[in-house]
Amino acid sequence: TNDLDVDTLRALEEAILDFAGCVVVISHDRWFLDRIATHLLVFEGESRVRWFEGNYQAYEEYMRKTVGTDWRPHRIHYRPLVRA
Repeated sequence: TNDLDVDTLRALEEAILDFAGCVVVISHDRWFLDRIATHLLVFEGESRVRWFEGNYQAYEEYMRKTVGTDWRPHRIHYRPLVRA
């Protein structure tokens, strides 16, 4: 989903939501997952896979309740660019 423009992403979302079957989506786009996902397979740590019923936002809320408010999803942090 990274390389899709807004209109194409919206069309993909509508096609998935209108599809009567099962769709496997692999994406880091949390907004997109929140809109289309009803279940998640979340890969945590080195070898743990968690089946979760709900979208990504519901998963984050669940983890904060069970692990604690200090829990944060893994995010890549980039160093700021510095001009020479």
